[in-house]
Amino acid sequence: MARLRLFAILRESAGTDRDQFDAGSVADLLDQARQRYGEEFSASLQFASVAVNGISINQLQGEDTPLDVDDEVALMPPVSGGLG
Repeated sequence: MARLRLFAILRESAGTDRDQFDAGSVADLLDQARQRYGEEFSASLQFASVAVNGISINQLQGEDTPLDVDDEVALMPPVSGGLG
Protein backbone atom coordinates (compact mmCIF):
# COMPACT_ATOMS: atom_id res chain seq x y z
CA MET A 1 0.00 0.00 0.00
CA ALA A 2 1.21 3.50 -0.79
CA ARG A 3 1.94 5.63 2.26
CA LEU A 4 0.45 9.11 2.61
CA ARG A 5 2.13 11.83 4.69
CA LEU A 6 0.14 14.93 5.61
CA PHE A 7 1.48 18.26 6.81
CA ALA A 8 0.07 21.39 8.52
CA ILE A 9 -3.61 22.16 7.76
CA LEU A 10 -3.98 18.93 5.79
CA ARG A 11 -2.84 16.94 8.81
CA GLU A 12 -5.24 18.86 11.04
CA SER A 13 -8.26 18.42 8.77
CA ALA A 14 -7.55 14.69 8.29
CA GLY A 15 -6.88 14.12 11.99
CA THR A 16 -3.69 12.18 11.24
CA ASP A 17 -0.23 12.78 9.84
CA ARG A 18 -0.01 9.51 7.91
CA ASP A 19 -2.14 6.80 6.37
CA GLN A 20 -2.01 4.03 3.79
CA PHE A 21 -4.01 3.57 0.60
CA ASP A 22 -4.36 0.81 -1.96
CA ALA A 23 -4.08 3.12 -4.96
CA GLY A 24 -2.65 2.65 -8.43
CA SER A 25 -2.05 6.33 -9.13
CA VAL A 26 -1.80 9.67 -7.39
CA ALA A 27 -5.28 10.57 -8.66
CA ASP A 28 -6.71 7.39 -7.16
CA LEU A 29 -5.02 8.05 -3.82
CA LEU A 30 -6.28 11.65 -3.73
CA ASP A 31 -9.84 10.55 -4.53
CA GLN A 32 -9.74 7.97 -1.74
CA ALA A 33 -8.31 10.55 0.68
CA ARG A 34 -11.09 13.02 -0.18
CA GLN A 35 -13.70 10.37 0.56
CA ARG A 36 -12.00 9.27 3.78
CA TYR A 37 -11.33 12.73 5.25
CA GLY A 38 -14.28 14.81 4.04
CA GLU A 39 -15.04 18.34 2.89
CA GLU A 40 -12.62 20.38 5.01
CA PHE A 41 -9.72 18.21 3.85
CA SER A 42 -10.89 18.36 0.24
CA ALA A 43 -11.04 22.16 0.36
CA SER A 44 -7.48 22.35 1.71
CA LEU A 45 -6.24 19.78 -0.79
CA GLN A 46 -6.99 21.94 -3.82
CA PHE A 47 -4.03 24.20 -2.96
CA ALA A 48 -1.62 21.46 -1.83
CA SER A 49 1.69 20.49 -3.33
CA VAL A 50 1.98 16.78 -4.02
CA ALA A 51 5.22 14.82 -4.10
CA VAL A 52 5.96 11.14 -4.65
CA ASN A 53 9.12 9.94 -2.95
CA GLY A 54 10.26 13.55 -2.57
CA ILE A 55 9.69 14.52 -6.22
CA SER A 56 6.93 16.94 -7.19
CA ILE A 57 4.28 15.31 -9.36
CA ASN A 58 4.78 18.29 -11.70
CA GLN A 59 8.13 16.70 -12.59
CA LEU A 60 6.55 13.26 -12.98
CA GLN A 61 3.26 12.42 -14.70
CA GLY A 62 1.05 14.71 -12.64
CA GLU A 63 -1.90 13.00 -10.98
CA ASP A 64 -1.47 10.15 -13.49
CA THR A 65 1.81 9.21 -11.75
CA PRO A 66 1.59 5.49 -10.99
CA LEU A 67 2.14 4.32 -7.42
CA ASP A 68 3.88 1.19 -6.18
CA VAL A 69 3.37 -0.38 -2.76
CA ASP A 70 6.55 1.20 -1.36
CA ASP A 71 5.87 4.75 -2.57
CA GLU A 72 5.31 7.68 -0.23
CA VAL A 73 3.01 10.52 -1.25
CA ALA A 74 3.43 13.78 0.65
CA LEU A 75 0.76 16.49 0.72
CA MET A 76 1.97 19.94 1.73
CA PRO A 77 0.00 23.18 1.83
CA PRO A 78 1.40 26.17 -0.04
CA VAL A 79 4.09 28.04 1.82
CA SER A 80 3.98 31.79 2.07
CA GLY A 81 6.10 34.26 3.86
CA GLY A 82 9.20 36.29 3.34
CA LEU A 83 10.43 39.55 4.63
CA GLY A 84 7.74 41.79 6.03
